[in-house]
Amino acid sequence: MQVLIYLTLVFAFSSVFYFLILHSGSLGNGRGMYVLGLMWCPGLAGMLTLRLNNRSISDLGWKWGETKYQIQSWLIPLLYASIAYLIVWAAGFGAFGNPEYLDALVKQMHLGGPPWISIAVGIFLTGTYGLIRSVSSALGEEIGWRGFLVPELSKTTSYTLTSLISGMVWSLWHYPVLIYGDYNAGTPTWYGLTCFTVMVVAINFVFAWMRLRSGSLWTGAILHASHNLYIQAIFTPLTRNTGKTAWYIDEFGCVLPLVAIVFAVYFWTQRRELPTP
Repeated sequence: MQVLIYLTLVFAFSSVFYFLILHSGSLGNGRGMYVLGLMWCPGLAGMLTLRLNNRSISDLGWKWGETKYQIQSWLIPLLYASIAYLIVWAAGFGAFGNPEYLDALVKQMHLGGPPWISIAVGIFLTGTYGLIRSVSSALGEEIGWRGFLVPELSKTTSYTLTSLISGMVWSLWHYPVLIYGDYNAGTPTWYGLTCFTVMVVAINFVFAWMRLRSGSLWTGAILHASHNLYIQAIFTPLTRNTGKTAWYIDEFGCVLPLVAIVFAVYFWTQRRELPTP
């Protein structure tokens, strides 16, 4: 019952920002506030659901937990993103080194000297301090998805079903802006939707495992922030289009979902390490 209340609130809150984004014509409009508002809807819905059921906000899993899980949460997306893009570059689906992105880094860093210095500093700062900014938006989703939904489902279902159900909900929540908006990488909607759904559901096996094993929603926040940061802010813009590159890269191409499936299978084999609800 509480899951149904939560889902109703999520989509009720989100409908306001779906409208603003789609009416404005782009996710980039509203100075980013439309997207930020949308990303905080799952978290607000989770907290309100607890309030309506006389439960404590502490049930969301605010404790930090063991630091090793937070470090792993930072590195896991970097690992699967690196594997995916190395495959893309090695197979020639895309090329390493996008001149537009590299030139922009040189101008933005404005350090003078050889261009590689500005490029290296820009990528390093994006990949480290950029995580802090990324967490601020990812936390809104994670309070809901991994703070409330995953542990709530795990009370009555197995880890496998918890991962599948919450992963499908997570992907479906993106559909309005993916189908009707400009949240895609330039491939046909049916293709991008398929790749995105497979990627999200598969990678949710990692997110759910880390949340249940650590007991902390911060694993989800860091995983989510790291995923968004490395894929959207580094690897994708770093890749040069060689013709059909959009069909292979980012969250809407086929390579990342395939790598995500491998990671999902591995974490699924480790399900016996999870505590019993």
